[in-house]
Amino acid sequence: MIILPAIDIKDGNCVRLFKGDFSTVEKVAADYMETAKGFEKAGASWIHMVDLDGAKEGKPVNTKIYKDVATKTLLKVEVGGGIRNLETIEEYLAMGISRVIIGSAALKNPQLVKDAVNKFGSEKIAVGIDSKNGMVATEGWLESSDVHYIDLAKKMIEIGVKYFIVTDISKDGTLSGVNTIQLAELSKATKGQCKIIASGGVHTIEDIKECKKLGLYGTICGKSIYKGTLDLKEAVEIGEGA
Repeated sequence: MIILPAIDIKDGNCVRLFKGDFSTVEKVAADYMETAKGFEKAGASWIHMVDLDGAKEGKPVNTKIYKDVATKTLLKVEVGGGIRNLETIEEYLAMGISRVIIGSAALKNPQLVKDAVNKFGSEKIAVGIDSKNGMVATEGWLESSDVHYIDLAKKMIEIGVKYFIVTDISKDGTLSGVNTIQLAELSKATKGQCKIIASGGVHTIEDIKECKKLGLYGTICGKSIYKGTLDLKEAVEIGEGA
C-alpha cells in the first residue's frame, strides 16, 4: 500500500482545512518545496497535492507549485482541484504530473472522465469521490448531491476508471481516524475492480495498519504529519512493507 503525504495549496501557502471548511484554513508549513523534499527524504514515492483555490474557482490557480515539485524532486505527483477539461489535464501531464484527479466534474460531466481515460490512459486519471453521510459533495465540497458514493464509483468503473480517492468530508482534517466502514463497503461493492486511496482522518500509525488490512491501494496523510501524530517514515515502512 502506497503512502501519499499531502500538501494542500491556498494563496500559494501549504495549508490544511477542517472538514473542508475554507474558513478554517491553517498554514501548516513555511515552504512547499522544503516540505516536499522532507517527504521524499522520509521515503515517500508519491505526493498528493490539492489546488484549493482551483477547487473553488473551477480552474487551475497554483500550477507553478505542482510543476516545481514534479520537476525538482523525485516524487510522483498527483494533483486535484479545479480540473474541468481535457486541456488542463493535458497541460498537467505535459509538465510532469503523474496522475490527475477529477473531482466535481466526474459527477457533473462524466463524459470528460471517459474522454480523459480514453485519451491519457487509466493510469493517469483518478476520480475523487468526496462524500458527506455517504452522499457525494462537489465544488470544493461547497455543494451536496443526491448521488451515493458507491453508485458514482460503479458508474466510473464502467467508463474505465481504475483509481479512486475516497474522502469522508466529516473526517477530513479532524485526526479522528479513517472511515473504515465506508472504505470496506466500497471495496466489497467494487470487488477488486479498482484501486482505492483512503483520504481523511488519518491520525496515527494504527490508521495506516487498518487501511493496509483492508487491502487498499493507498492512504493519504496530511494533518497527522504536520501535527506530529504520525511519523511518515514509519508509515511508509509499514504501508509499503511486505
